[in-house]
Formats: sequence, structure tokens, C-alpha cells
Amino acid sequence: MFTGIVEELGEVSAVEQLTEASRFRLRGPLVTEGARHGDSIAVNGVCLTVVESADGEFTADVMRETLDRSSLGALTAGSKVNLERPMALGGRLGGHLVQGHVDGTGTILSRTPSEHWELVKVALPGTLSRYVVEKGSITVDGVSLTVVEAAADWFTISLIPTTLALTTLGIKQPGDPVNLEVDVLAKYVERLLAAGVDPLTAKGADR
Repeated sequence: MFTGIVEELGEVSAVEQLTEASRFRLRGPLVTEGARHGDSIAVNGVCLTVVESADGEFTADVMRETLDRSSLGALTAGSKVNLERPMALGGRLGGHLVQGHVDGTGTILSRTPSEHWELVKVALPGTLSRYVVEKGSITVDGVSLTVVEAAADWFTISLIPTTLALTTLGIKQPGDPVNLEVDVLAKYVERLLAAGVDPLTAKGADR
């Protein structure tokens, strides 16, 4: 489980094409400190498993399903990536609960700079629009953010200077893809309501 608070702006060192998969080598001296085989690290919001870690770099295998359902398939050597280690038990939840399971991809539509922040408009897949609400939480490329406006096929987010400087969202341009993960609590509530269960009492309609 992650929080959506990016720890480090890393970089893709190399991409090796495998059969129905790719092996990424990524540089991130901070997140690889103490990292071992089998550990998890979120890359642009996608939870990946460390294969090897040495000299400030780690490798991770990414299967075809993940490449197809996220923007990781578009990464090449030199691409910047957001990196975050899992939240430690008892640690502070600075953002919101993030699983590292991407629900879909969006596209940067526009960027509107202001004196103290930048408003970014992102295209939203229709299958995810019901989970995105004004002032709700959403994860964009692994960054926990608050929705400013929410429409049927787009939403906006405001980025402060720190986010612009320390994450990939500061360099993404209109047309660039981003990974999206909606608030998992919304999906659980939807599932409970569909089953006729009151999400507040966990009791079914017939009880």
C-alpha cells in the first residue's frame, strides 16, 4: 500500500524487451536504499516487484497486461519516473490510500499556469468518471491529488510548485499519457450497494 507522496524523481536506465513482457532498469538512489529482491516500489503509480537492486538502481519485470493497461509501455531509456516505496506500518498517511493498481490511463489536455500553481486538465476514461468527484482524491502517475473539477470525460487538478519540481507532472505536456488510480473506497462502496448492502452498517436489505 502506498500514499501517493512521491519520494524521488527517478529515471529509466534501460528497457529490455522480453517475451510478452519488458524488464526495466531504473535509477533511484533513495528508494533503492535497503531494497531487496521481492520488495515493492511504485513506478508512476504502478506497483512493481524488485528483481535486483545495486548501485542505486533496480530492475523490475513488467508483464504485457501491465504494459497494455498503463503508460509504462511508452517509457524509454532516459524517461523520468515517479518513485515511492510502500508505506511503513504505523507511518503517516500523507496522501491517501493508494494500491499501485492502475485503473486506466488519461491524457494531459491542457496546462494553465498561475502565479502560485498550475491548473492541469486531464482526459478521463468514461469507465472511471463515476468514481471521480469534485474535491475527491485521485492518483495521477502515482501522485496523490485533489480533484478541482470533475466532468464526464475530464477532470482538473492544481499543482503546487513542489509537485511541479519533484514529479513528472511538472514536465508532462498536452498529449502525454498518465496513469490513473481512483479512490478504492469508492469502488468498494459501489460493490456493496450493487449487492444490496448498506456500506455504513454492512447489513443487507433483507436483514
